[in-house]
Amino acid sequence: MKKKYSFLSLIKNAFTNNENWQKMWDNPEPKKFADLLSEIKNNCTTKFDESIDISVKLGVDPDKSDQNVRGAVTLPNSLGKEVKIAVFADGDHASDAQTAGAEYVGMDDLAEKFQKDEVNVDVVISTNSAMKVVGKLGQVLGPKGLMPNPKTGTVSDDVVTAIKNVKAGQVRFRTDKNGIIHGSIGKVSFEGNKIKANASALLEELRKLKPASAKGVYIGNIALSSTMGPGVKINPGELV
Repeated sequence: MKKKYSFLSLIKNAFTNNENWQKMWDNPEPKKFADLLSEIKNNCTTKFDESIDISVKLGVDPDKSDQNVRGAVTLPNSLGKEVKIAVFADGDHASDAQTAGAEYVGMDDLAEKFQKDEVNVDVVISTNSAMKVVGKLGQVLGPKGLMPNPKTGTVSDDVVTAIKNVKAGQVRFRTDKNGIIHGSIGKVSFEGNKIKANASALLEELRKLKPASAKGVYIGNIALSSTMGPGVKINPGELV
């Protein structure tokens, strides 16, 4: 029988997991993918289908702007969750966005809804011309990680493709202050080969984005975890 977690216990676990992650990075013994995935799944005790998350330590200097790695990749296997999208567009682009399944479409009217905190979405997409409206929402969208960016494919006049990619399981990523990339690559319920394929696709995209000024080993330590579980280091060669 699976345990039932209260909100406070989930918060406590989150802080505990931070300590576990540090111990994991210090552990020199990476595990094989099959063994690691089995361990993660066996340790899941929550009632919901936890996400499988990946963290990749990159050989970059996050203090140097030209070594910040940022981008997006559409995974071969969808993340299995519904994604809500808002699109800033007008005219034919707005009609295309509505047809493609965007939950919110508009210009100044949509901006006003965001300012009033009346919109709850996972991704914001904008056409190039609509960025004049979106640009005024920096203090609203920025802290939530929703600001559209050409590098992640969320600033585009091809709104249909942008929406399709997001709905299909596109993962957006950027290095944190420690030079680490974080992202979800599936659910605990996924078959192992699907999780592995998603992880490999992310790593392939990261390799393409290697900064020219980055020296030494680029793809460093890699770890997987479930939403509430500790991180476990994996041998990078397992995901080639």
